Amino acid sequence: MLRVGLLGAGRIGRIHGGNVAAHPKAQLVAVADAVLEASQTIAAETNATVATIDGIIDDDKIDAVLICTPTDMHADLIERAAKAGKAVFCEKPVDLAADRIRACLRVVEDAGTPLMIGFNRRFDPNFAALKRRLVEGEVGAIEIVTVISRDPAPPPVDYVKRSGGLFRDMMIHDLDMAAFLLGEDPVEVYAVGSALVDKAIGEAGDVDTAAVILKTASGKIAQISNSRRAAYGYDQRIEVHGSKGMIRAGNVHETTVESATATGFRADPVQNFFLERYAAAYRLELDAFLGAVADGKAPDPSGADGLRAQILADAATESAQSGRPVRVG
Repeated sequence: MLRVGLLGAGRIGRIHGGNVAAHPKAQLVAVADAVLEASQTIAAETNATVATIDGIIDDDKIDAVLICTPTDMHADLIERAAKAGKAVFCEKPVDLAADRIRACLRVVEDAGTPLMIGFNRRFDPNFAALKRRLVEGEVGAIEIVTVISRDPAPPPVDYVKRSGGLFRDMMIHDLDMAAFLLGEDPVEVYAVGSALVDKAIGEAGDVDTAAVILKTASGKIAQISNSRRAAYGYDQRIEVHGSKGMIRAGNVHETTVESATATGFRADPVQNFFLERYAAAYRLELDAFLGAVADGKAPDPSGADGLRAQILADAATESAQSGRPVRVG
């Protein structure tokens, strides 16, 4: 049984903490957060103890840590935990600077400890099935990947100001998914963005509506559409067009009930936000991490995947600001 420590007891920490506590092969033993009440709540719900970050990292009886703290703490905590010999799961991103990520990954490599980055959408049952069928060749050679991701409402402007921007915060999931589905690293990025949802977001120097085109060396294309507003709920769709046809994964609705009357067909709304939409993905993601650690295998997505997504997000940000395509290595 793997003994796990949780660093960060906010919204995402609560999800991961609960999933560890429910896992048959893991035990959540300690929780740390700057807000004592937050760690106390999770600890009470999971029969864990309240601890400090230092206490968890220094505890040689803890095998792995889950890093769910604010982004500016991620890289430092990854390095400290790796040097302490612990397996690390870290929510995206590793850091908002690619060079800082590179330095962090060198520390992890030297330590020889496992590191997994939390791109949970790869583990969504629908998207995972789509990926598997692509690999099996169902639609032939991949030509165009389309990813649509729209939030039901924008975050507070205070959050936007420290998020690193839409491309590094929201779209980084879609950039990872696009490269994952393409099966090749993009070499060119072109992005456009506007502030159409909340003018305060534009005044803060960010965008809330954006589109990105990615191109690989072999000519495969991915297109991503993001918006901070979708009046109909949390919009999460993927389509892949290939030489033999097309495959797509649609939105998940609150129920599968559909009615038909003289006025037409009607379905229930789509699930409202990521907590509901990706609940299964978070469970499967954690299972993959714990399984890799137990089996002595390298977790996937890796730190290198986190670096790639950050490089693409940086390129998209630069492209949107300059109005020109950006080449990436």
